[in-house]
Amino acid sequence: MDFNQPAGQNLFDNAKVVGKPTTRVDGPLKVTGTAPYAYERHDVVDDQLVGYPLGAGIAKGRILSMDTAHAEQAPGVVAVVTTLDMDALPKDDTNIANLFGGDQVEHYHQAIAVVVARTFEQARAAAAMIRVEYDAAEGDYDLEAAWEKVREDRSDPSSSIGDFDAAFSAAEVRLDATYRTPGQSHTMMEPHATIAAWQEGRLTVWTSNQMINWNRQALATTFDLDPEDVRVDSPYIGGGFGVKLFLRADAVLAALGARKAGRPVKLTLPREMIMNNTTHRAATIQRIRIGAARDGRITAIAHEAISNTLPGGSGENATDQTRHFYAGDNRLIVSHLAEMHLPESNAMRAPGEAAGLMALEIAMDEMAEKLAMDPVEFRAVNDTQTDPEDPDRPFSERHFVECLRQGADAFGWADRNTMPGGRREGFWLIGHGMAGAYRGGPATTSGARVRLQPDGRLIVETDMTDIGTGSYTIIAQTAAETMGLPIDAIEVRLGDSDFPVSSGSGGQWGAASSTGGTYAACIALRAKIAERLQAGAEDLTFADGMVAGNGETRPLAEIAGEGEIVAEDSIAFGDFRSENVVSTFAAHFVEVAVHAGTGETRIRRMLAACDAGRILNPISARSQVIGGMVMGAGAALSEAIAVDRARGYFANHDMAGYEVPVHADIPHQDVIFLDTVDAVSSPLKAKGVGELGLCGVAAAIANAVYNATGVRVRDYPVTLDKIIGGLPAI
Repeated sequence: MDFNQPAGQNLFDNAKVVGKPTTRVDGPLKVTGTAPYAYERHDVVDDQLVGYPLGAGIAKGRILSMDTAHAEQAPGVVAVVTTLDMDALPKDDTNIANLFGGDQVEHYHQAIAVVVARTFEQARAAAAMIRVEYDAAEGDYDLEAAWEKVREDRSDPSSSIGDFDAAFSAAEVRLDATYRTPGQSHTMMEPHATIAAWQEGRLTVWTSNQMINWNRQALATTFDLDPEDVRVDSPYIGGGFGVKLFLRADAVLAALGARKAGRPVKLTLPREMIMNNTTHRAATIQRIRIGAARDGRITAIAHEAISNTLPGGSGENATDQTRHFYAGDNRLIVSHLAEMHLPESNAMRAPGEAAGLMALEIAMDEMAEKLAMDPVEFRAVNDTQTDPEDPDRPFSERHFVECLRQGADAFGWADRNTMPGGRREGFWLIGHGMAGAYRGGPATTSGARVRLQPDGRLIVETDMTDIGTGSYTIIAQTAAETMGLPIDAIEVRLGDSDFPVSSGSGGQWGAASSTGGTYAACIALRAKIAERLQAGAEDLTFADGMVAGNGETRPLAEIAGEGEIVAEDSIAFGDFRSENVVSTFAAHFVEVAVHAGTGETRIRRMLAACDAGRILNPISARSQVIGGMVMGAGAALSEAIAVDRARGYFANHDMAGYEVPVHADIPHQDVIFLDTVDAVSSPLKAKGVGELGLCGVAAAIANAVYNATGVRVRDYPVTLDKIIGGLPAI
């Protein structure tokens, strides 16, 4: 199916299932602990051994030798594979760092060996016996030093519209401020884990991965296989947030160990290795300049940023949202990359916008204060219905001002504290903050196969993944709606490379894309049913498990009585989408309390008002948004990777030293979904919402802390040591 024009009136506009609150179809498996996650899949293949990895102890240099004699003789050990046993393995385009092979070390904890043994404890103990001699080299680990070299370089802007310098100089009110966001770790609940088995030259991995086809292609490249000889199976994923988009060392090491041992091998990366061995959100330094007239209208805006990356990487594009979010005729966007020898930086939930809005939305608040304007009103005044870089290119749907208004009303913004440091309850200073949120609404080709069974059930097969976001449920809702079946008649099978290739989960594209692919397959099935009934597909009506047409009504089960009916199709999104800016918007509101004596910050309440097209399932969509809000709380108040600039590694590489929010940190959360649809986005007129829930949250919290204390922190996280010296007298 080609989606080449905006969706017209269709069955989803009068839906009975899609858009209705629906409990997760996979919920019973989750709450009973029977959902099969990668490391627990004991039944998929017999005689599993256990692998344990060894990571490099330097950040850059060369391995001179590896002594494995003691490890190979240790109790229970079946095989040892080292990086010196082979040349560097071929690398897929989606990977920046080398995953295994050769003597070169590109980052700390790069995988350099795997020990395979009968038990986990035996493999771990033997891995510690390997002796490695290195020739360490100097590396670059200091983002501040890199920023000093490029901060005045605007020779290669990402975008330059009008004459920023002249407009900024002439502006009646100006802001020029620099903000810093630290590196952050995904810290998903489930670590990277894989079971690998070889059979007659064919590789099967039961793994935890968000993008099945990407993983399959990368494994085929790495092991010089035909993709048809690789099977990837990942039906349940305990969190990914971008760190599981690509092939990682767990799958490579498990496959290498299994090949040498001649038996299946299961392997998980230990928590202390995940932060340095896999990927992280890059740190950024961002300079933002805004010029405005006295009435609050922005006349000039510049956003310049730098982020760290391994050579060949793309870093964190913290400036991207500024190109589209607010109006302003004169604009300058500059992004720099600092090639550093730290572990690989790559996608983390809402890449670009999450870090960029941490800075931009503080800057917008600072500018509102300079103008003596309500922060909500300042943002509303600078709303735009067309792309600020191309006024002839409209937003497909943009209801940002409605988010601001509805959110402010529901939050009670009119009764907020208006004087920084001016409201107190006992020893607690009370503050209110808000921020806007922007995230693109991408979609990509996605396929599915549907099987109508003689008993009336419908099986949906697609390699789409569910990373805890509710994919099983929204796909079931889509199939149920299109085929006129109850949702309990739908069986959804996900995450297997033997199924049609889907969009996969990531970048806020999964929901719109995968439901579009499911819809396409169901329309193909309706056409096959029409052929059997010798009727036109457009003349049939599907409802209540029946199909009506040609003057008769028959059960779907009867149509498939002689054997299942199978149909397969995919949705391809046409270029017409690019004629519009397809995006999602939100407004976040936060109340905090800051202890007047210690600077301890407590979030008291949070609210998000979201504009994301049709909400396919309000229950799982709300879960996505409040999950993003929790991530935003961590980014604002506690989460920061500590870089050892002497040795080039992340020192707090476990969940004891890298602090994420816990239940006690998160108060009551409210979510409002605007009743909107976007016909340009997809046949279901839906867009993603999960990453939108994170965007802007950290800045709303930082703005609330300023409002409570009068102390402006521009260097995340907003910890008490950055506040306490400026607190009002008790």
